[in-house]
Amino acid sequence: MSPQTPGAAPDSPRSSQSPVPEGDQGNLELELLGLANALYNLGTTVINDSTKERDKPGGGGKQVGLRVNQVVQHLINVDDMALNTRTMIPMQILTDIDNARNPMQLTRERLERTATENQFMNGKIAAIASYREYLNEALCQNFPELEEHLRPSSMDAASVDSVPNGHVG
Repeated sequence: MSPQTPGAAPDSPRSSQSPVPEGDQGNLELELLGLANALYNLGTTVINDSTKERDKPGGGGKQVGLRVNQVVQHLINVDDMALNTRTMIPMQILTDIDNARNPMQLTRERLERTATENQFMNGKIAAIASYREYLNEALCQNFPELEEHLRPSSMDAASVDSVPNGHVG
C-alpha cells in the first residue's frame, strides 16, 4: 500500500519534499495520493482505449477494468481507514469542495479579508486614541482643575504603558 508519490500540485499545502505525517493521517494521505494516481491512470487509459483501439473489438476493455478495480480498491482502503480517523472537517469546507471551490483559495481570501478588517480596526483605534488626546488637551486648557484626572501621574503612566494600545479599561 505504498503508491508512488507524485509531485505536489502548485496549490498543494505541502511540497513534494516534505515528509508525510506519521500514523493514521500519513497512511490516509498516502492512500489518497494513490487514489488520485489511480483515477488519473483510469482517465488516461479510457482516453487511450477510446482513441486507438476503436477498430479492435474488446481490445482495451481489460485495461479499463483493471484500472477501475484499482480505483475501487483504493476507495475500499480509504473507507476502512475512515473508521480509525477522528479528524472532523467543517461542513463549509466540504460544501465548498462540492461546489468546485479550492479550499486553499478560500483560506487565502479569508486571511486577506481578516487582515483588511484588522487594519481597518487598527485605524479606528488610532483615531479614537488621537481624539482622546486632543479632547484631554482641550479639557485641561479650559478646565485646569480636571488636569490631575485627565493626565496620568508618573505611576499611572507606567501602568498605562504596560497595557496594550495604552488604554486602561
